[in-house]
Amino acid sequence: MASRKGNGKSSNDGKGSNDGKGSNVSNKMWGGLFDESPDAIMEEINVSIDVDRHLYAQDITASKAHAAMLAKQGIITAKDAKNIAGGLDTILSEITKGSFTFKRALEDIHMNVESRLGELIGPASGRLHTARSRNDQVATDFRLFVRDTIDEIDAAFASLQRALVDRALEHADTVMPGFTHLQTAQPVTFGHHLLAYVEMVSRDRGRFADARKRLNESPLGAAALAGTSFPIDRHATAKALGFDRPMANSLDAVSDRDFVLETLSAASIAAVHLSRFAEEIVIWTSPLVGLVRLSDKFTTGSSIMPQKRNPDAAELVRAKTGRVIGSLTGLLIVMKGLPLAYQKDMQEDKAGAMEAYSALSLAIRAIAGMVRDLVPNEERMKLAAGEGYATATDLADWLVRTLKMPFREAHHVTGRIVGTATKKGVALHELDLKEMQAVEPKITAEVMKVLSVESSVKSRVSYGGTAPKNVTSQAKAWLKRLEKERKLG
Repeated sequence: MASRKGNGKSSNDGKGSNDGKGSNVSNKMWGGLFDESPDAIMEEINVSIDVDRHLYAQDITASKAHAAMLAKQGIITAKDAKNIAGGLDTILSEITKGSFTFKRALEDIHMNVESRLGELIGPASGRLHTARSRNDQVATDFRLFVRDTIDEIDAAFASLQRALVDRALEHADTVMPGFTHLQTAQPVTFGHHLLAYVEMVSRDRGRFADARKRLNESPLGAAALAGTSFPIDRHATAKALGFDRPMANSLDAVSDRDFVLETLSAASIAAVHLSRFAEEIVIWTSPLVGLVRLSDKFTTGSSIMPQKRNPDAAELVRAKTGRVIGSLTGLLIVMKGLPLAYQKDMQEDKAGAMEAYSALSLAIRAIAGMVRDLVPNEERMKLAAGEGYATATDLADWLVRTLKMPFREAHHVTGRIVGTATKKGVALHELDLKEMQAVEPKITAEVMKVLSVESSVKSRVSYGGTAPKNVTSQAKAWLKRLEKERKLG
């Protein structure tokens, strides 16, 4: 993608030859030194336009800013800058409309744009590349692309949070089983469970926001690796492109892709969160569990088993996570052994990252759709919440609170009572008081008030607990926060 000496390219649009006919077949962008065109295999491995064509908007935006700065600094004329800007606008329109022809022989988006610009405005187009290299050009374009992508992902996450909060408020007092080790642990509310993911997504958004802050420095003007002797104004181009400042070291500017790695790291963590929720949906929708139901919108059928309703959307979210994590791992391996400055290996920084960002964006929207679509089986949830002696901790807490029993002793007493209930095949609240008193004589009928699942969740009033009033309060606070974010844009 970026500049490199010695990677000759013919102008025959990807049909390379090695016929030794001289400079007439060498690449017009950098081929003055070369007498032969490259082998077809060299052309195929070298070309990047199939991937970096997605940077067209960023490439044109950066080029316009660069041309305007060159004119302001007196490096090119105002007339040339105006013609360049007009030509770039035409190219942007052509690409947007689908009438632009991308040529593989021109390798990348930069050379495709510059070549077309020459066709539109003539020799003045050649002045655009003054005081820059494809090295700082691609680094700038990709930073702009990743920044735009972060903004899009953040908006998708905000939409997911709103969906989760809306459903949490709706089900603030819907009792469901809480699990540890996938075993029934304590009753919680469905709203509380959903708000857990709101918090996770909030941290995901924070990681992306942090990555955005760090990447928001401009490489433009670093040129190939050493800067330039032209009197350019890098602060002006940085400001024009919405960067906070120009990067301080020209070598660093063109040679690192930590901004991609950091964003992919944030994407990987976020994808893991989505995958965990997707896994829960898969479990919950199983007929063996039956806690929720998805409609036809987010399920598929079977070609042979007419009764099947498969949670394929959730399963595919799990699978997309592998793609995201794989992209991070792949780029880490590409970058780990590269000396400064630019190396052609770095051309491989985009395909995986773009695929990962796309996969994450789709997964976010799929999870949001399923959150809005799913229908909890409230009766089944409540029944399951009481299974497995989920209120045993409430009994132990009552012994501590009412009988002033040390917790470890209360834990032991409760275990014996649960054992009695297990042998009789009844729930704790169904066990006869006398049978409890046979274990601990001081237990009174008052204990029955804490053994129902409704009583259990209502008692969890500590900050961050599952009590319905807590869930309602937290959900309303999140709605206000999200609405404020929306208004601030």
